[in-house]
Amino acid sequence: MKEILILRNGRVLDPGASLDAVKDIWIRDGIIVNPGKGMPESAEIVDVSGCWVVPGLIDMHVHLRDPGEEYKETIESGCRAAAAGGFTGVACMPNTNPVNDNGSVTRYICEEAQKAGFAHVYPVGAISQGSRGDKLAEYGEMKAAGAVAFTDDGLPVHDSQLMRRAMEYSLSHGSLIMSHAEESSLSRGGCMNEGETATRLGLQGIPNAAESIMVYRDIVLAELTGARVHISHVSTAESIELIRQGKARGVGVTAESAPHYFMLTEEAVTGYDTHAKMNPPLRSQKDLEAVRHALTDGTLDAIATDHAPHSVLEKDVEFNYAANGIVGLETALSLGLSLVREEVISPLRLVELMSTSPARILAVSGGSLAVGSPADITVIDPDKKFVFDAQKSFSKSANSPFSGWKLQGRAVLTLLGGKVTHRELSAP
Repeated sequence: MKEILILRNGRVLDPGASLDAVKDIWIRDGIIVNPGKGMPESAEIVDVSGCWVVPGLIDMHVHLRDPGEEYKETIESGCRAAAAGGFTGVACMPNTNPVNDNGSVTRYICEEAQKAGFAHVYPVGAISQGSRGDKLAEYGEMKAAGAVAFTDDGLPVHDSQLMRRAMEYSLSHGSLIMSHAEESSLSRGGCMNEGETATRLGLQGIPNAAESIMVYRDIVLAELTGARVHISHVSTAESIELIRQGKARGVGVTAESAPHYFMLTEEAVTGYDTHAKMNPPLRSQKDLEAVRHALTDGTLDAIATDHAPHSVLEKDVEFNYAANGIVGLETALSLGLSLVREEVISPLRLVELMSTSPARILAVSGGSLAVGSPADITVIDPDKKFVFDAQKSFSKSANSPFSGWKLQGRAVLTLLGGKVTHRELSAP
């Protein structure tokens, strides 16, 4: 790479600066710098006319499966998929094997991510030892090794006293608690949303209350302790209303939802498609509309993928026995852009949801194009049309309900500290 890289004539979108303007971005030694006078002979110029130039996308909820289930995903393959999707940073959940509940596993994740070099990886440590929900894990050790938050994601923390202690403990470490909100005595045995569709298909349903009860508990505990709590993969209208009320009271609660909850309903399960099986399950049209509205009014702070790779061994089975989850890193941006085309949200709001807010909530670098910032940048062609083929993705798994969909808009250049990690633009 030449000394200076110039992204020329792009539509620069930077929510932190309320900036939406056509301009050039100059990068020197991996840092965004002020444009100089004249065009240096040493500059590499990339014409990005017609494209958006935005702070690198940050996904605050992915499963990289490494260590332990590398046949589904490795840290390297997950980071390649992230870069292809326009992400420069991902926060990975601790439900690996072994569980990321100690400094050794956290350090392993950081070291493998450093070797791969395609994205920043922010490990999220377990709330409890082994995510068993009975004893707190060692937060200080994990934080010293690089953990940015704590959760037992994949499993709820049943014991309210333990969750209270986790929040109190997080305060002394200045860390975030992420909540997998599920009352499992209500969800046990269920495999899709509770309602008419489940009855018609003869499948046991999971009621909205299985999520909202625990959302209520964790907001109340955050209010009691003064801790920050982030509600993961929100799927129901009731949960959204509880989050809205909590924010109005000044509780330190933030929340995310995922593209499948604003693009699909429980009807996607018809035909017993295991690629539509996830936890929490796809919900009703009313819930989908509530998620979309909450993305506009600020109740939801972030769009995350809950990228959950599974092989055919876990998905090509009867619906009841199939694993939950889908891959999402390479479709999230395109699906988010559909909300912009439908005028549900503005371009700046989309960038805020997928970059600026996740950086703020996780307290990591990024989410900004300010001079002096690392050049973690995503260039998006909002008009580029393509058919997504999960079998050709960079992930090692292909469990996506969006495979075969005609999509519009994707990342065509991803820079990590000025280094190209994904490129579909022609070379200058």
